[in-house]
Amino acid sequence: MNRDQLSALLAEVAAGTATPAAALEQLAELPYADLGFARLDFHREIRNGLPEAVYAEGKTPEDLRKIAARFVEAHGRLLVTRLAAPAAEALFADLPNAVYHERARVLTVGGPVETVAGTVAVLAAGTSDLPVAEEAAVCARWFGCPVETSYDVGVAGLHRLLSQLPEIRKAAVVIAVAGMDGALPTVVASLTSAPVVAVPTSVGYGAAFHGLAPLLTMLNACAPGIGVCNIDNGYGAAVLAHRIARSRQGV
Repeated sequence: MNRDQLSALLAEVAAGTATPAAALEQLAELPYADLGFARLDFHREIRNGLPEAVYAEGKTPEDLRKIAARFVEAHGRLLVTRLAAPAAEALFADLPNAVYHERARVLTVGGPVETVAGTVAVLAAGTSDLPVAEEAAVCARWFGCPVETSYDVGVAGLHRLLSQLPEIRKAAVVIAVAGMDGALPTVVASLTSAPVVAVPTSVGYGAAFHGLAPLLTMLNACAPGIGVCNIDNGYGAAVLAHRIARSRQGV
């Protein structure tokens, strides 16, 4: 349940078109629904503007089916991250309107309840970084943010980034995804006025240490205005970008 749904329900009770008992039935699972093996946070969208996402790794197909069904019942929409293709196929039987974004490993049902002003620019240093960048882009769009993508714009060929700079500078927030040396966010932050959300990826040879090297580069960036997410955390970057964009429009 989100704020609009709750407000509409209270208005119906006030107008006499819904009884208190009927409203209580709808509110019975706030703040969470206890499935025994999981407690689903149906109150989260009211608290912070976005519903709880389902992180698929480690969950059985049956767990995912039960969780997904309850979220769709409660919210009318659903976001599942880190979902493998075979597990997505299992969900389609119950969720015929679901969309599986294969590269992002994200499954969505429904769409945003509000449109956020201000574009989120999602940049990927290399094509090997695309799964994480696409996770960020898909999630940000589902949250209601306009998204523009610029891929394969890493600093190994700086001219590729510079050719996209006029469009990047129009963005309210930039998500910069990079592995290897992780230098892309620093360069972007030095060339734009928008806040930069940096996402290190686990892409790289041995001394990249599965994303630790780009993470440290981003944390030690000499250009200010950068917030750094965890390794491969495209979803977290999208949430932060959404909150920045919403705050800019006074929501």
